[in-house]
Amino acid sequence: MSLISTRQLTRRFSGGVTALDALTLDVEPGVIGLVGANGAGKTTLIKILLGLLPPTSGSAAVLGRDVATEGPQIRQFVGYMPEHDCLPPDLTATEFVTHMARISGLPRSSARERTAEVLRHVGLYEERYRQIGGYSTGMKQRVKLAQALVHDPSLLLLDEPTNGLDPAGRDEMLDLVRRTGTEFGIAVVVASHLLGEIERVCEFLLAIDAGHLLRAAPLASFTRQTGVLTVEIEDGADRLAATLAERGLTVREDGRQVLVRLDDERPYDLVRDAAAELGLALVRIEQRRHRLEDLFREPGSGDEGAAATLAAGTAPVPAASSGPATTGIGR
Repeated sequence: MSLISTRQLTRRFSGGVTALDALTLDVEPGVIGLVGANGAGKTTLIKILLGLLPPTSGSAAVLGRDVATEGPQIRQFVGYMPEHDCLPPDLTATEFVTHMARISGLPRSSARERTAEVLRHVGLYEERYRQIGGYSTGMKQRVKLAQALVHDPSLLLLDEPTNGLDPAGRDEMLDLVRRTGTEFGIAVVVASHLLGEIERVCEFLLAIDAGHLLRAAPLASFTRQTGVLTVEIEDGADRLAATLAERGLTVREDGRQVLVRLDDERPYDLVRDAAAELGLALVRIEQRRHRLEDLFREPGSGDEGAAATLAAGTAPVPAASSGPATTGIGR
């Protein structure tokens, strides 16, 4: 049984806006990143999965339950952390999280015990009797995470969990998300437009753009190494590119960097020797990796385009070239 399954899931709003367009996917348990720009359809998908928003067409199931007919049952097993501030300012964290536990069906004593446990987990145990209105943004985000966890769900849906946090607060929240998924074995879906956050905490990635699924695959497959060697030098990239081209390598100059097609280990020695002969200062030399940003770029641009063009065997830089190399590798 899939954690989440959708078939041709579509949601249209008045005014002709299509938030989701024939989305079909199957997701297994783990820590899953749902990535896309603001307006890509992430929040709409989450609300449909919770049974809070009906699809225009198509179907979806969470934990084997149909979102169209079993919304209340789904919400018994799912914890939801909304993006926006929605906390009552005049209640303490203990009062609010206990209330949410009772709504989820826990008896009074169990609700209070679970509340103490989750507030300790999110780092608010010492502040649990303070009114939420006096909390910082980071503390409020932790309360939202605590109320999503208090009924011991099988799945967490976190919508922009680091929204409004400073760098230190983001680091702490991401660590909490990672620990929740790994130490407690709870499946987690993290919706975010910040690709770096997804790379830090997730194992599997769902990338959507304008309601369309771009790709669904393990995160490692997005960040695998490319067939491109990046050589960065302080000055003289044009001379290095020309020299490497003379020696039979396929290259392109890119500012202070020279991109070299990497078919075997031979380019490493040739780059080293050429830099030494030309008296150039090497800053770094490394094999490039794909980046999540490449998913949302135009075809042929960025590292993805560079790898594809070099791998296709683009003609090398002319040996006599003294200006920028132009081999057609994507910028």
